[in-house]
Amino acid sequence: MNDTGADWAGSGLAWLTGLSDGPPDHSRSAVLTRAESVAAELTHLLGVPVDTATTLTGRAALLGLSRRGRVSAGGATHLLPTRDGWWALTLSRADDIEAVPALVEADSVPEDPWPVVAQWCADRRSDEVLDRATLLDLPVARLGEAAPTVPVVRTSGPRTEPRTAEGLLVADLSSMWAGPLCGQLLATAGATVVKVESPNRLDGTRSGDPAFYDWMNHGKLSYAVDFDSDSLRALLAAADVVIEGSRPGVLARRDVSPEALPGPDGRVWLRITGHGSQSPRVAFGDDAAVAGGLVGTSASGPVFCADAIADPLTGLEAGLAVARSLRRGGGETVDIAMAGVAATYAALPTGPSASPIPAAPPRPPRRGAPAATPGADNATVDAIVAQRNTVPC
Repeated sequence: MNDTGADWAGSGLAWLTGLSDGPPDHSRSAVLTRAESVAAELTHLLGVPVDTATTLTGRAALLGLSRRGRVSAGGATHLLPTRDGWWALTLSRADDIEAVPALVEADSVPEDPWPVVAQWCADRRSDEVLDRATLLDLPVARLGEAAPTVPVVRTSGPRTEPRTAEGLLVADLSSMWAGPLCGQLLATAGATVVKVESPNRLDGTRSGDPAFYDWMNHGKLSYAVDFDSDSLRALLAAADVVIEGSRPGVLARRDVSPEALPGPDGRVWLRITGHGSQSPRVAFGDDAAVAGGLVGTSASGPVFCADAIADPLTGLEAGLAVARSLRRGGGETVDIAMAGVAATYAALPTGPSASPIPAAPPRPPRRGAPAATPGADNATVDAIVAQRNTVPC
């Protein structure tokens, strides 16, 4: 595209970036340019078009979100100053909110905990804040702590001839946005994608607006099965691609790993983590973006860039990593970290925050069929697995 600034303004990304009572922020237009190059290569390798702007801003359009400055568009993450910098904290889970008194060293906190958290961190160093929050297993990030990374690829099995995604069996154990987006790209490219959930712990986005869950998971088969079960191991032994987003070691302790489970030749095992394969830290899209330094600018300090931007960027990069692996013949384990992806995009050149080009709101994705209910396709998946595990591929 010829006018990067116009593209950024028209994509909805500028509209989602900046102070809530200020103008849209145009400084990160290079992010869209790189994302469009990733999408173009995905289209070439997988044979499907990718609407980059909608991929990055579609959730905000579906949920009616807008820019809120130092509060994330979704509302769960806040950017807060410390004595020597900035940090981000996400309170999206019940356990996170329950941990706030321990974080601020109080017996209790008000129903709205954010003023207390802001007061607590104001006179502390960023590393002290980060260490304490991490100890409490909170999704937290210090601004710019992560370095740019590329996917880490290791040989884990025999290769095949180069392939596309068409006709492959994909086991998608991930949740939320980044992993499911990767799975959705593969489904659009003709793969049979199985959305795997534990009956006792469904994908957290099921409890929110169904429009977003449906967007990420329509067309996938729904398989509700205990993660300790032989049924899951049989599926993973049959799958050509495995997508998982668990913390490092969680699945391995269940003997669910590419090392423990042999699969078909050319299998690609994709791991998406928040901060890398050696870090136990949890991350969500907004705090991972802050860790990578991918924020907007304002006269008074950093603001959130778009909506949970590390999630869809990682989903696109993960889809490309899988497509490239398939083109090489697979037989690989691929690790990709959200904070590292965000840092890669943050390292791109920035431009002026102000622009004469009007910023348009994001456009919602085209509504399709609803996603399957939990476990709706268990029998179908079991039949596919039984056939693939008894008939040579």
